[in-house]
Amino acid sequence: MKKYDVTGIGNALVDIEFKVNDQFFTDNGVEKGLMTLVDEDRQNALMNVINAEEAKKQCGGSAANSIIAVSQFGGNSYYSCKVANDEMGHFFMNDMKAAGVAHNLNEQQLEAGITGKCLVMVTEDAERTMNTFLGITSTYSIKDVNESAILNSKYLYIEGYLITSENGKEAMMHAKKIAEENGVKVALTFSDPAMVKYFKEPMSEVVGASVDLLFANEEEAMIYTGKDNLLEAREELKKVAKHFVITQGKNGAMIFDGDTFIDIEPYETTAVDTNGAGDMFAGAFIYGITNGHSYASSGKLASMASSKIVSQFGPRLEWHQAKEILNRLNP
Repeated sequence: MKKYDVTGIGNALVDIEFKVNDQFFTDNGVEKGLMTLVDEDRQNALMNVINAEEAKKQCGGSAANSIIAVSQFGGNSYYSCKVANDEMGHFFMNDMKAAGVAHNLNEQQLEAGITGKCLVMVTEDAERTMNTFLGITSTYSIKDVNESAILNSKYLYIEGYLITSENGKEAMMHAKKIAEENGVKVALTFSDPAMVKYFKEPMSEVVGASVDLLFANEEEAMIYTGKDNLLEAREELKKVAKHFVITQGKNGAMIFDGDTFIDIEPYETTAVDTNGAGDMFAGAFIYGITNGHSYASSGKLASMASSKIVSQFGPRLEWHQAKEILNRLNP
């Protein structure tokens, strides 16, 4: 009996989310709609012009959001990450604990440095724009991977954003090797189109012969496979993933269960903030398949959850919302 449904590895960032208008981007030289890595000075300059009192602060990072979702639906999850011994680092640890997620962070063993932060700017059209200073999480490496947690998990979940550094790539490959050698299934998310556009070769090294479960959106699937339409892209993905999910935004999702394709219908919603929709889909889906649900049922759960996320501000559900979604799935 495995202790955890899933162990995730990825960046540890404190998400600071706030509403802006398009003029904010013009005034501050921010490119709308993208995730941009910035240095500390640049991020501090933006912090100085936002309304901090109205900003929403949560522990985050792509895989962290997914791992928290697993916990909120009732699963057991573990997160392997890196924060610094500073105010934001302690906030991250406490928020992760409140979310019911076990982790590798120990207050007495934290290193000096700066915890990563992600400024999430949301406009009225519900589009998210992120400026991220990775801080100490950019040094995440093999020594931060908890082998015991992986061995005690049904799935290892790897965040694609780690591919941007050599030490991150090595940690991804090391964790994947541990899982594969011990019968633990491996799930990977591409995380962002830029990760497969600019880091395709190292990402291919991590994918290797195959992964058990791959998460991608339409754009990522086509960039990675080099195809210009989704039908061809999904056939190519069969060569590198035993199972996969292609999210399609307002059009729902497409799941390959190893034999057939399953179309997942979207749930009608009014989008307010798209931040975290893909992370929520992945987390809810992994919860489903590790807790007795079929691929189709897990896709339905994930679709419900992600539609709820985009209808509100922030990348995380409230606990009662997760329970309500489960009740809708299993009336």
